[in-house]
Amino acid sequence: MNIYAIEELKKNKILDFFKLHWGTTEMVISSGVYDCSSLDGFTIINDEGKIIGLITYIIKDDVCEIISLDSVEEGKGIGTKLVQTVENLAIKRKCKFVKLITTNDNLFALKFYQKRGFILSQIINNAVEKARKIKPEIPLIGDDGIPIRDEIELIKILN
Repeated sequence: MNIYAIEELKKNKILDFFKLHWGTTEMVISSGVYDCSSLDGFTIINDEGKIIGLITYIIKDDVCEIISLDSVEEGKGIGTKLVQTVENLAIKRKCKFVKLITTNDNLFALKFYQKRGFILSQIINNAVEKARKIKPEIPLIGDDGIPIRDEIELIKILN
């Protein structure tokens, strides 16, 4: 697995990845509206030169926030490697913790992050309703037929 900083890749490769997997580069969450293609991040490229994992983040003061994480090939350690890379960077930048926001339907993400030491820190009720005012294409129903309504913030305290 080869890992690269996003800025090492051609911009159109990043844009194409987000459009394929998200439909857009825009991420609307309670912490802000982000163009993921312009954020800092890391990618994992396979032997054919294809992006198989991508993570974006922002650092504000002493907090590193993961904005997006995608792994094309589940169960191969791609997501874990990307999260660890961001955590290591956050430690070097003297961040106190890493945080992220996911939606109430994303049970896979809740399981994934908790297994890696993140804890639930806040539930933001009806946050997705507000996000839909900015990005109406956010679906009403998500994974496993669960209505998408709330955001859940998870944090991991760094040592």
